[in-house]
Amino acid sequence: MAEVSGNSDPRVLDRRRCVLRYLIDDFAASQPDALYAVFEDGGQWTYAALRDLVVRKAAGLQKLGVSRGDHVAVWLPNGREALITFYAINYLGGVFVPFNTAYRGTILEHVLANSDAKVLVAHGGLLDRLVGIDTAAVETVVTLGEGPRISGFALHDFAVVSGEEAELAPLSSPIVPWDTQSIIYTSGTTGPSKGVLSSYLHLYTNAGPESWHFVTGEDRFLVNMPVFHIGGLGIPFVMLARGGSIALMENFSTDTFWDFVRRTECTVIFLLGVMATFLIKRPPGPEDRAHGVRKVFMVPLTEAAGPFHERFGIDVYTIFNMTEISSPIVSEPNPVKLGTCGKVRAGVDVRLVDANDCEVPVGAVGEMIMRTDRPWAMNSGYHKNPEATARAWRNGWFHTGDAFRRDAEGYFYFVDRVKDAIRRRGENISSFEVESEVMAHPDVREAAAIGVPSEYSEDEVMAVIAPIPGATVDPVELCEFLAARMPYFMVPRYIRVLPELPKTPTAKVMKAELRSEGITPDTWDREKAGIRLKKERL
Repeated sequence: MAEVSGNSDPRVLDRRRCVLRYLIDDFAASQPDALYAVFEDGGQWTYAALRDLVVRKAAGLQKLGVSRGDHVAVWLPNGREALITFYAINYLGGVFVPFNTAYRGTILEHVLANSDAKVLVAHGGLLDRLVGIDTAAVETVVTLGEGPRISGFALHDFAVVSGEEAELAPLSSPIVPWDTQSIIYTSGTTGPSKGVLSSYLHLYTNAGPESWHFVTGEDRFLVNMPVFHIGGLGIPFVMLARGGSIALMENFSTDTFWDFVRRTECTVIFLLGVMATFLIKRPPGPEDRAHGVRKVFMVPLTEAAGPFHERFGIDVYTIFNMTEISSPIVSEPNPVKLGTCGKVRAGVDVRLVDANDCEVPVGAVGEMIMRTDRPWAMNSGYHKNPEATARAWRNGWFHTGDAFRRDAEGYFYFVDRVKDAIRRRGENISSFEVESEVMAHPDVREAAAIGVPSEYSEDEVMAVIAPIPGATVDPVELCEFLAARMPYFMVPRYIRVLPELPKTPTAKVMKAELRSEGITPDTWDREKAGIRLKKERL
């Protein structure tokens, strides 16, 4: 039976078990000296220290006008400041709205407008990207680190946005499990990126005991994904909910990975398939098993899984998840069926369906749709996008947009994307947004963005373009044009120039044909040309 907290449904947890403010307060009282976080430089936070930092930052944000229900945009790289800002916003009952630090140009304009945020907390090294764009409702910018003195905003230094607990005004009403905790941006399909509305109970269930029962409060979970992604946002929260601990890695590096894991005494790690591939390709050494890691989540499950388990002595698990859902498919340790995502976990209904939502037979390919037994355990829709919300939730089931097949034993296998999106090294990329930026080039008449296989797993971005009559497009110049306008990970690696893109009788570009042709002999490869784009170090 649930404790009394405004609901009598035992499936909906008491707020003290899943709402950030109460988790921080209660664990700081019950285990003040227990470690919550360790960092690359050797620094540590106990639960008592965590609460003190969060309350002080919350009091500072409150002085800037942030209150219950307000959306606060956060544009920071991984680090102490990003985590404290995230928690301070939620401590006030505000909504955490993180942005990818690679955003710029029209994509940045879109998320700023969609966020409804009046306050932006940003790294100083990013501020020049605000110049010359529409910053929508943003009035106040809290800056971390050195940066240009931009005009048009009330500017505040991150370090001085602070206060005392005694200054903190009480909540107007308790924060409840179904309140919106965050808005996380994920790639669009036929339109711009969408803001996923997540409740506290959604975030909790995403990797809670029901989903990841083999992770406990005794574990220390490595956080090596950005806090603006569900992988970097969810893990710190669910370890907080368990009373466990995290080790925060600011940037993944193959060369320093195992040293960091050993120094911070991690017991659980999460690796994208490409990360696992990079690690397994390093020369074997005597310290391969000199660590305390017991479990690794590997997504997707690649051919590296078996060798990784044997070499490093770590049990391998895999899952299927996305920002909108809550880990519906989870594997057993060391699955032997290559390519599987696992089986349906308890508390979730999953179906594979055709275009009319009719279930397909076992072994056939269909789109995965799902729902949960627990209310609020999945997304609450897309912010300010009722059309996309209705499409995704039609017939009362959430449509993932991903095609799967299921075998007779109940194992699920990812096949392809039904939706027109590209996934590159953990980033979901909207083909619509890539095409919009490519077509902004004055010599490009039309463009199609597609995903093509990468040698490392997942996709590489390919742009197939047709120039305006009489013009030629230099791929090097086009890449330079795009690099100034869009995130580094969205800039196409491959560019193919055609006189005309293939089209259906209704004038729609035939992307399936372009995908089947793939990387042709006339395709230009940016990396072979010596042009490699990397994330900016802030």
